[in-house]
Amino acid sequence: MLELSILGFLAEEPLHGYELKERITALTGHVRPVSDGALYPAITRLVRAGMLDERAEPGTSAAPRRTLSLTARGREDLLERLRNPKQAEITDQARFNTVLAFLRHLPDRHEQAAVLRRRLEFLETPTSFFYDGGEAVRAEETDDLFRQGMLRVARATSRAERAWLAEAVELLGQSR
Repeated sequence: MLELSILGFLAEEPLHGYELKERITALTGHVRPVSDGALYPAITRLVRAGMLDERAEPGTSAAPRRTLSLTARGREDLLERLRNPKQAEITDQARFNTVLAFLRHLPDRHEQAAVLRRRLEFLETPTSFFYDGGEAVRAEETDDLFRQGMLRVARATSRAERAWLAEAVELLGQSR
């Protein structure tokens, strides 16, 4: 997800490493904070792979600042990642939000809708946090106030997301 975030933000405009880190942190929040120890090696890998250009500019202190921009190869890789997200990027809410944040860069509305349909299909599969004898436990079936709260909030969130996904898929289908 880190590389998708890097490519996605740089598809919008060239950024310095620190600005990129701030944007990624704002997107992932406290759920998945990005460390320098993860970000800068990922940037180095993407530069070496020809997906990013890097140019040095004078910094405010003695060290030069690196400005990063997306190459044509990086844009191709970004579009491929958006067209075909991994299953974990569909099933994990935080990862899916990262895909969603950059899905507008995918120029084909049918391909955008296909990604949304995958998420919708996942959300329509019955599931629970808790099981009893192999059966999913619903909020109404537990006396545990806290588990009941988890299940009720998850159900409401899932309903809202499914409604938005269905609406978005329909709108994308109408757009030409």
